[in-house]
Amino acid sequence: MSLSLILACLWVVLASLVTVLPGRLHWPAAYGLTLLGIPLVGYVTFENGPFWGLLALAGGVSVLRWPVIYLARWCMGKLHAKRP
Repeated sequence: MSLSLILACLWVVLASLVTVLPGRLHWPAAYGLTLLGIPLVGYVTFENGPFWGLLALAGGVSVLRWPVIYLARWCMGKLHAKRP
């Protein structure tokens, strides 16, 4: 197993441990996990290819689904606000 996949697995374990934190700490932890996860997905893609990179991206989105949902809502709101 490559170093990038080991780091991705450790990221998933860390994300699972964050779920036991109190509610007020979830969003800062989610932002931190996102900041760690974005370059990690790039590293997985670089070292193992696009299939594993997309698989790592899908895993990250499944773990951090609420920030992705809020980002999608915000983007849709911006798109609909510009229409006359």
